[in-house]
Amino acid sequence: METRKKQTAENYIKDIRRKTRRIFSSEQKIQIIMEALRAESSIAELCRKHSIQESTFYKWNKEFLEAGKKRLSGDLTREATSDEVADLRKENLKLKETLADLVVWF
Repeated sequence: METRKKQTAENYIKDIRRKTRRIFSSEQKIQIIMEALRAESSIAELCRKHSIQESTFYKWNKEFLEAGKKRLSGDLTREATSDEVADLRKENLKLKETLADLVVWF
């Protein structure tokens, strides 16, 4: 029975950690990576300063370098941001309405 209570408590703590996990924006990730590239402090110190795991830092660093590598190798395609997608949807709707008006007139 005691193991059930312990597991329940562990699950409870895991749930709290999962719900309170910090979300970093891409700008924040880039800022942290650039700070590491300046080599003013060790990676361990940098991770402690920003309260992140070293494995998380190295994952971000790898993604950053891969994106730069793709960009420099001529891969000019990129994913649209949510704002760009919203703008394109609005423009698409406006064009459809204009086309519908033209069809009605003729």
